[in-house]
Amino acid sequence: MKKFLIGILAAVVLIFQSSMTFATPKVEIPEEVYKWIQSTPRGNYWFNYQVCGYRINDDGTLDLNILEVPTIVTYDNIQIEDVIQKRRWRGKSTRGYNNLIGRADYLEFNFANGTVQIVRRADLDHTFTELDHYEVGEPVKLSEIAEKDVSCKFYREILKWVQANNDWIIQRSRGKLNEHDAKIKPSEMPIFKVKLPGK
Repeated sequence: MKKFLIGILAAVVLIFQSSMTFATPKVEIPEEVYKWIQSTPRGNYWFNYQVCGYRINDDGTLDLNILEVPTIVTYDNIQIEDVIQKRRWRGKSTRGYNNLIGRADYLEFNFANGTVQIVRRADLDHTFTELDHYEVGEPVKLSEIAEKDVSCKFYREILKWVQANNDWIIQRSRGKLNEHDAKIKPSEMPIFKVKLPGK
């Protein structure tokens, strides 16, 4: 009887842990800064539309071929535990990872080359403070991203939003258009010539 009760107790504990694992941490993302794009079983994908913009050259002009976009992916508890376990396996510190909520990816779209690159990735805690960061990723051709790839819709929707708000992005930028770009029609700018992924 004692073994039976211990077995029942163990089962209850496992069920409780399992239910906790499938829960999604409550994270408030400021929608006046970030735009939600999509959700998957493991995460929610947002990009910072207030900060995304064209790279500024040394002379203060905008490089319309390079779009820089900060993004956030918030995790569910399964993904959080997976990240923590992988860090343990690799002998990395897990200090502060009890407050892990997701990651920030810093994207760079290169319209001249038709590529996107994650130039930097950072794990974030519940205060959006970096726990650790990595230099990751080689440029990937937008045309080669499979439609079923989670990043395909994410990148496509970011670029569609930028196309719809390109004038606003340029006007609020700290840089200015060079003489050539100031004279071309909006439809001739690189953002409108790039082939969107999955299309």
